[in-house]
Amino acid sequence: MRRTAVIALILVAMLLVPVQAGDVTVQQEQQEDPRQPNANNTTMYIYHDGFADAWSHFNSSDEESNTEGEFREEKDNGLININLRFRMKPDLNKQLLMEENGEFRGNFKIDVGGDWTNGDNNGPCNNDCENLTITVFRGGAEVWSNEFTGIQQGEQNVPFAFAVTEDHMVWDGRDDNPIIEVTMKVKGNRQNTGPGGVFLEGDPAWFAIKLGTESRFELPIDPQSWEEGFEINDDDMFDDMEDTPGFTLVAASAALGMALFVNQRRANEDEA
Repeated sequence: MRRTAVIALILVAMLLVPVQAGDVTVQQEQQEDPRQPNANNTTMYIYHDGFADAWSHFNSSDEESNTEGEFREEKDNGLININLRFRMKPDLNKQLLMEENGEFRGNFKIDVGGDWTNGDNNGPCNNDCENLTITVFRGGAEVWSNEFTGIQQGEQNVPFAFAVTEDHMVWDGRDDNPIIEVTMKVKGNRQNTGPGGVFLEGDPAWFAIKLGTESRFELPIDPQSWEEGFEINDDDMFDDMEDTPGFTLVAASAALGMALFVNQRRANEDEA
């Protein structure tokens, strides 16, 4: 029996030796990813490849983004339908808590021309145009949306801000991945007229939005979010412990130790 006890104790000691799980390195790399928010950077930037892919993240540069530093569409005669969804890529990889009474702040730089106002009889729009609208989503839930009616012709900054509400204080990783949507419908009516089309009349339409540091969105993230072991839901703490490297081994060693104690006690009772 003593020999069995010694062997069991050796097994327990071996199980308690720290084990470096393979996914620990992956977790550390994710934490160090500059595209994720951190204690020193809570500002999100938007990007576009110039074709069809739009995205956002917390790094102030991205080599895959348009080298000209803007997304632009132009049309001499007709409607430009802007519908951009800047989804965070890669997905948000941790829970975030927003500051109570905090404020989200953004500033997008755009360049716009043509007509986008319906019903003013001052351009080609005929109930088919739309003002600039910016919408922020937390996963599939709309957090805030605003239609900007004071946009002017040409290049300009579009600042915006809105308060944190109780419904949107918690952002639960990839399930609440941030998305910024920008929409607008702009119309142009430039065309050739006169004999042989020698005359050019009307105005072209265009829309451009600056990328990188010229268009940003700041999140009022509570500093608690960066504390080691931070978890918003206490009910999930046990699940998180199970995901910790070595947790299963520690649990197994504890069970083995308990079994050893019970068997030793039974052996002593039998000898008595």
